Amino acid sequence: MTIAPERVEEPVARPITTGRARFVLILGGLSAFGPLSIDMYLPALPQMAGELRAADATVQLTLSAFIIGLALGQLILGPLSDAIGRRKPLVAGLALYMVGSVLCAIAPSADLLIAARGVQAFGAAAGIVIARATVRDLYSGTAMTKFFSLLMLVNGLAPILAPIIGGQILNWTSWRGVFVCLTVFGAILLAVVFFLLPEPLPEERRTPARFGSVMRTYASLLRDRSFLGYALASGLMFGSLFAYISGSSFALQGVYGLSPQAYSLVFGLNGIGIVLVGQLNGRIVGRFPERKLLTIGLIVAAVAGFGVLTAVAMDLSLVGLLIPLFILVSSIGMVAPNASSLALAEQARSAGSASALLGVLQFVVGGLATPLVGLGGAGTAIPMGITMAGFGVLALLAFATMTRPSRLLVAQEV
Repeated sequence: MTIAPERVEEPVARPITTGRARFVLILGGLSAFGPLSIDMYLPALPQMAGELRAADATVQLTLSAFIIGLALGQLILGPLSDAIGRRKPLVAGLALYMVGSVLCAIAPSADLLIAARGVQAFGAAAGIVIARATVRDLYSGTAMTKFFSLLMLVNGLAPILAPIIGGQILNWTSWRGVFVCLTVFGAILLAVVFFLLPEPLPEERRTPARFGSVMRTYASLLRDRSFLGYALASGLMFGSLFAYISGSSFALQGVYGLSPQAYSLVFGLNGIGIVLVGQLNGRIVGRFPERKLLTIGLIVAAVAGFGVLTAVAMDLSLVGLLIPLFILVSSIGMVAPNASSLALAEQARSAGSASALLGVLQFVVGGLATPLVGLGGAGTAIPMGITMAGFGVLALLAFATMTRPSRLLVAQEV
């Protein structure tokens, strides 16, 4: 059955009903901050190292700085938004993101660029963590899952297409132009949020942001086996996705001989798969429980992961690799919305903190998966296959061993 928005009688919920597409675009744009900011400038790393006269390893620290800033920002801004509402931290975060992006564009050295990336990441964290918390503020149960599925229309393609967009930008400008484009993106979202996004969290549902209470909230979430199981399932699946993003270029072009144009086509088709499966999930989630759909998504991902590993280990044809690869990447569209909805189902009063931990696990696990892909050196795609398959299996195990049906969802189904 379809569940109505949790607070449909309140004024702040009405725009979600009357302007649904607008809010999908706003919240989807906020959720896409991380992938766009991480991946758009990756094609420019060699150019950056040459211009800044820095070692490749030094320039790669800009990625590490961003992931660290993103994690710290979510851990701080999530609880803060639980205490003072969503809009103020979001507006401040977007403004800080713009400042950081400008500093990146004008950075005269690699050290200053690394510092600027940390500032940019802290601001970007506001968009990611508050977008997820806002959905929880306004929806519950199946309606929340449907909305998360709708967000896949906007942000499902972001980690897939961002490197392609960055490469196209580099055709007519330098790496500094990439950060100028990110500044413009931040400015547009800041204006849209300021004028079009109402405050979704009323004062009576806010919680104090004292350090002790924040730490107790995080400790409580980490002790909650079900929440942690759903968060790990989602994070580990994103680890598999990060392994694909970081390793597929080498595997498909270096090992299987695809041209850059053909590789871009494969990359785009896999991104479309995420969106299509996400929309399918949104259509059927009212007929099937979220846990069942999440189970199916995780099993399919684990089996497809072994398919990818088998294809690269046995040197199967390109088609033999592309089919399980498409299935695995597309399964994110079913895993992500259901895992997020189930993890946040019982966290109405700490949605910001819970959203922060969800986001941190996704990017931390993704960051751990990325270097594993390159361990085998040149001439083999086996490390990518092992990483994708391994993280897919671990995601299924985390879900199967740690989670239990949500009391809230059971009550709603009854």
